[in-house]
Amino acid sequence: MHHSCLHFVENWFGRDRKSLQKGGSNGERNIYHEKQVKELCALHALNNLFQDKNAFNKQILDNICHSLSPDNLVNPHKSLLGLGNYDVNVLMAALQLKGYEAMWFDKRKDPSNIDFSKICGLILNIPSEMKFLPLRLNRKHWIAVKEIDGTFYNLDSKLESPVAIGKAPDLVTYLREQIRGKDREIFLVVDQNLDRNSLWKKEPRWNEPPSHNTSSNRVNSTVAVIHLNSEEESRPEISRNIHHENTGTKEHKKS
Repeated sequence: MHHSCLHFVENWFGRDRKSLQKGGSNGERNIYHEKQVKELCALHALNNLFQDKNAFNKQILDNICHSLSPDNLVNPHKSLLGLGNYDVNVLMAALQLKGYEAMWFDKRKDPSNIDFSKICGLILNIPSEMKFLPLRLNRKHWIAVKEIDGTFYNLDSKLESPVAIGKAPDLVTYLREQIRGKDREIFLVVDQNLDRNSLWKKEPRWNEPPSHNTSSNRVNSTVAVIHLNSEEESRPEISRNIHHENTGTKEHKKS
């Protein structure tokens, strides 16, 4: 009976499965866009970010979940039903396997401070509504934003095709809109060897007139970053329930 229920739920969530595709209806032939299956949005976000359908698969993310909590009967990093819904810990561990880190962006700062030329891309955690029979469930959803051929694209797996955001100034506007929204988090995906201080552009201090002396013009950036990989550092709480993409992602406190 238990297995029958799981089979029914899995079929229900997977019934709207859409094929994976290269490119979209707008002639974006070189863009890999993985569409939503079950609650695998985290998996989709990762593969879309790396533009590689073989970058990760469900088994890899499930193995990460087990390695994070090997002694738990019920794994806290993914859906009990095995549909995905992976949390942020799984996402970070997966990125580390590729030599990257997920850096949480302090929303009190302005996105214009980011040097986008030094990031692999962005992963956002946003609210999402999911319909299940007569119920509407509020979950969290992972999406990837990536620069491809000089243009930033929203590679949300729930979209029919990639949506062009534009150049860096357009991305700044897009991220400002996301920051104003409720329960949204932004993560910068950067190379593990990156000097994090170099990621932020310099900006003049408030109420301080610009100096003509170039040596005194070097002002340290005030952008704050929380490195999620260290358990000793603070970490934003992300909604326990995640949903979407071919690979949902959740964490101890699900994203």
